[in-house]
Amino acid sequence: MKKVEIYSTESCHFCHMAKEFFTANNIPFTDYNVGADTAKRTEMITKSGQMGVPVIVIDGKDIVVGFDKDTLTKLLGIPA
Repeated sequence: MKKVEIYSTESCHFCHMAKEFFTANNIPFTDYNVGADTAKRTEMITKSGQMGVPVIVIDGKDIVVGFDKDTLTKLLGIPA
């Protein structure tokens, strides 16, 4: 099973879509609320160079900025 981390905010529509996608496909994930956690916000910016959310990190190496369903499907090995 791949390790999935998502940096998100409570008000981000695409963050909610990504988390719903993970849940629907039985993909466990760790959610970091960068609206409330400044250390995780700094970590997210350092990893991705982005301030926008969501930032999704898979296995500590693959970074997806935004909710890109096709890319996530491929990286996570979800049948199309």
